[in-house]
Amino acid sequence: MTARDGGRVLLRADDLQRYAAALLKAGGFAERQARQTSEVLVWANLRGVDSHGVLRVPRYIEMVEAGIIDPAAEPSIARRDGAVSVLEARRAPGATAMIAAMDEAIDGAAQFGVGWCCARGITHAGAVGYYALEAARRGCIGIVMTASGPLMAYHGARASGVSTNPIAIAAPSTGDSILLDMSTATAALGKIMAARDAGTAIPESWGLDRAGRPTTDPADVTTLTPLGGHKGSGLSLMIEIIASVLVANPIIAPALEGAKSGAMNGMALALRVSAVGDLDPFRLEVERLAGAVKGLPRAVGVETILMPGERGFHTEAERRRDGIPLSIGTFKRLSALGDKCGVAAPTVQDVGSSPPQAG
Repeated sequence: MTARDGGRVLLRADDLQRYAAALLKAGGFAERQARQTSEVLVWANLRGVDSHGVLRVPRYIEMVEAGIIDPAAEPSIARRDGAVSVLEARRAPGATAMIAAMDEAIDGAAQFGVGWCCARGITHAGAVGYYALEAARRGCIGIVMTASGPLMAYHGARASGVSTNPIAIAAPSTGDSILLDMSTATAALGKIMAARDAGTAIPESWGLDRAGRPTTDPADVTTLTPLGGHKGSGLSLMIEIIASVLVANPIIAPALEGAKSGAMNGMALALRVSAVGDLDPFRLEVERLAGAVKGLPRAVGVETILMPGERGFHTEAERRRDGIPLSIGTFKRLSALGDKCGVAAPTVQDVGSSPPQAG
């Protein structure tokens, strides 16, 4: 490969998924956990959210070596009370835990109309829209949240006090689902990681350095900024209450008091649309709503008004057809890991010097 630093390479989605799964398996993941994790990571790459894609593989293996992830753990339901259940993840790979949590929530929705599954003791779950979208594909409105340790400044503070806790909401439509998938930070940590790999600067609104000052150098970021100031940090705090405090596995308060913990938690909710009304008319009304909003007069410079998730669906179709671009930095880190583990890299094509879309 002759691409220069700052460039990118192109890989077929299937090849990248097999490669990621093989790396994870070589790093200790059980076969099913490696497959599920690689599917979630490559799904993010396909949609242009490279911050939550395969660049996470080396870190996941580091987490296995550090005992943060138990790569063979099997999550199980510890408690059910009507439509509410608690899943013990046992530090399983986050994808395995949250797939199980959403399956449980959808099963609850099939029986009760709504299912709520609290997932205790998960690990990093990747792009949470993956799990919410599964609910929409099965005739439900899906909501997913995950909670982790301090990474983001609370509004008014200059040090990390809450996390970038994401939330995703998906609703079925006649075509692609409406899918909101957002971090409570101005930019997710993975975007900082992607900028480091690509060798690019970041907007100074994304992160603060050790002294609490805005920085454009991704290598200097020590804490992230909340989306919308008090709104993002307040939403993150409430997700900590819903996903962590509720299951007696608090994260933020112990961490701020000095305890060391890699704990994470998640929540999956599925509301069966047919429990409220007919599914087909609901889908039509969602499509009607989207069409009405997209038909609004466009602001100067705006070609198309997009629905939540719409850009991701378009990007996914393009990348499935043309391949997934990865920054040279990401590919080099994966290749170095593959050399160490004895996993051969897939064939790639040099496609230029501009960095890939970071989501």
